[in-house]
Amino acid sequence: MKMGAMAEAYKEQMGNPDFQDMPFEDRLNLLVDQEYSRRKSNKLQRLIKQAKFSDPSAAVEDIEYHADRHLDKQLLLELSSGNYIQHHLNIIIMGASGSGKTWLSNALGVQACRQHHKAKYVRLPELLDEFLAARNEADGSFRKLITKYKKIELLIIDEWLLTALPEEYVYTLFEIIEARLKTSSTIFCSQTAPEGWYEKLEDALVADAILDRIVHDSYKVLLDGEISMRERHGLGACK
Repeated sequence: MKMGAMAEAYKEQMGNPDFQDMPFEDRLNLLVDQEYSRRKSNKLQRLIKQAKFSDPSAAVEDIEYHADRHLDKQLLLELSSGNYIQHHLNIIIMGASGSGKTWLSNALGVQACRQHHKAKYVRLPELLDEFLAARNEADGSFRKLITKYKKIELLIIDEWLLTALPEEYVYTLFEIIEARLKTSSTIFCSQTAPEGWYEKLEDALVADAILDRIVHDSYKVLLDGEISMRERHGLGACK
């Protein structure tokens, strides 16, 4: 019946005389609680593993609110609740290289997994390469991939528009954004504000369409700091 945790707890009860004086209902409740906790923990670990975070140990409890970072703690606490996922809203995390964008996005992603949401972390170049390869197949792989990504409740896209995109990539990016519109949430990690995205998207009409679908339904988190998080932590995690 695949109730390993319950079986282990039962053996522990049988080997411990202190349990013998407990009512049957109380002992049974302990067994059920043990099994439930194990399954809940296993599910969380599966969600985190499947998400392929760059830092699966990142956690919202470890966010560092240094004064020079000017982080909006109230906003981050609100985002930690996961309400934005329930309402299919997005997050744009902006900051210079080394400011901790990736780490913060992973912390929010792990939090989403804790809340039983399916998440995925990917760099934009890898995402576009995956879709371009699927588009070149004649077996419907592209549409299947669109459907797959549509089902991901929280998609984290790192290195968002770090460089200008070729035209074929721009249209593919639009299709991805359009498919997820109003059905799921995305975290965009960018070194520039949305106003600077236009120059990275060569087709003006498509650029307008992409930004229109992202910006108006997004929370914005700006990561500042007189000292980069890489400097604060050496070459370790950027919190």
